Amino acid sequence: MVQPPNSSPLTPNSPPSEGQGEALAFIDTHAHLDGEEFDDDRDEVVARAQEAGVSAIFVPAIHLPSIDAVLNVCRRYPGYAYPMIGLHPEEVKADWREVLTEMKRRYADEFIAVGEVGLDYYWSREFEKEQLDAFEEQIQWSIEWQKPLMIHCRKAQNEMVRLLRKYEKQLPGGVFHCFTGNAIEAAELLQFDRFVLGVGGVLTFKKSHLPEVLPAAVPLDRIVIETDAPYMAPVPMRGKRNESAYVRHVLERMAECYGISIEEMAEATNNNVKRIFGRP
Repeated sequence: MVQPPNSSPLTPNSPPSEGQGEALAFIDTHAHLDGEEFDDDRDEVVARAQEAGVSAIFVPAIHLPSIDAVLNVCRRYPGYAYPMIGLHPEEVKADWREVLTEMKRRYADEFIAVGEVGLDYYWSREFEKEQLDAFEEQIQWSIEWQKPLMIHCRKAQNEMVRLLRKYEKQLPGGVFHCFTGNAIEAAELLQFDRFVLGVGGVLTFKKSHLPEVLPAAVPLDRIVIETDAPYMAPVPMRGKRNESAYVRHVLERMAECYGISIEEMAEATNNNVKRIFGRP
């Protein structure tokens, strides 16, 4: 199913495998398909994603060296994999200004979003101010380019919300990636009405509270699905390398939580992706 490089583009809506329904299509809004974890079988990973019903994969950059890797992967699968550009908060160091200067120089219209960016104080606050400053500059990129934000936030929601409120009226929107919070945290994020919550494999975990939180606190028009592959594989693949095909397990569990069909869930999340990203 996967075409070799320099061949014809992949067909985003390739039919799902037998027994999976007719032309069910959905989008993995966050996968590190450029990662070295996929170097040995990337074509097969993409083929399995298509067979599962994944119609597009969005691929974030995390630092300067990853830009070329992300672009190469997305150009290998044109019309199927879409690149983002950004500096991940865990990659923010003392040289962040120079890094962002070079990143901005590399910007082109083919990038669909500014990401993966944000704040992460889980492991260390050594570069706390630098993370805030780098995030603010990349928020300004989002406004300047009118491209949505793909936001990573861990142990820093208060700081993130304060910064976003400063630019709330100007921001085009985006995704709060890897949401795992409670109803109060969801409500705070959903105050940014052009943003949606990205939900991945944690939804399927046995001890997750998301199956109760999401239908109670998050409207269907404010949610998208993701894998964060190769990390955080959903049940029943937990403990394995995650890949985009597994986002189907997230979609199925989410449909269960909301009490609707998988087809209705796919349509809702696809509509949200199109509203935020303008594609595919």
